[in-house]
Amino acid sequence: MKRNFPIALSIAGFDGSGGAGMQADTKTFSALGVYACNVLTSLPIQNTTGVKGLYDLPIQAIEEQIDSMFEDLDIEAVKIGMLHKVEIIELVARKMQQYKPKFVVVDPVMVAKSGHRLLEESAVDALKSLILPIATVLTPNIPEAIDLVGHDIKSKSDMEFAAMEILKMGSKAVVVKGGHAEGNESEDCIVMQSESPVWISAKRIVSNNTHGTGCTFSAAIAAQLAKGENIYNAIKKAKSYLTQAILASAEYNIGKGKGPVHFFHAFW
Repeated sequence: MKRNFPIALSIAGFDGSGGAGMQADTKTFSALGVYACNVLTSLPIQNTTGVKGLYDLPIQAIEEQIDSMFEDLDIEAVKIGMLHKVEIIELVARKMQQYKPKFVVVDPVMVAKSGHRLLEESAVDALKSLILPIATVLTPNIPEAIDLVGHDIKSKSDMEFAAMEILKMGSKAVVVKGGHAEGNESEDCIVMQSESPVWISAKRIVSNNTHGTGCTFSAAIAAQLAKGENIYNAIKKAKSYLTQAILASAEYNIGKGKGPVHFFHAFW
């Protein structure tokens, strides 16, 4: 008997070095037993050392890609990554309202680790008003959360307060990631509608291989949701997968900058 694999769609930018963007999403979906499909929004020229330039696809080309995927495939979950400008945000929001996928995980990609802006400053308000309300799970890191709420985050109580502020913008759940904080534990704050904040933690791994960790984490959440996990378990399992992927990446050395995680650590 033929099997039906859960299918997840990545709407994101490109990373030719394979560690972030839609490549990270595709590898993560695949590693977690979910069939991956893609829609390309922008073409950053990047490698492990940083972003060298950025080209957006024509709006019509992005729209036709989305239509092509939903017309053919039974997509359970969508992971939204890099949406560089207002016009792309408006299009993606409209298409999600049209096709209404069961789950939408949003990684609010704003600035690359190299400092290159991947979301125009003029597009932040559009992201907040159009994309956040359609998110099942939103996964900002601390700098992204600061951009969303407009004030500094220096403590766990600040993270909780920011997460609850962001939750009011419309998503069903928010995870403020603690990777940029200090301490021996990497602690993430989860808030969901009508529930108290919950913290999940893992031992902080000191590693140079952190390229694409945000993409990987959000894609892993989307994969787990596509497989039928509830929101909390999807987030918890995604953190475990990412932690092991960072830890296993010590086995190899790829690139001259920030290396990728080991997506397929469970297999090779």
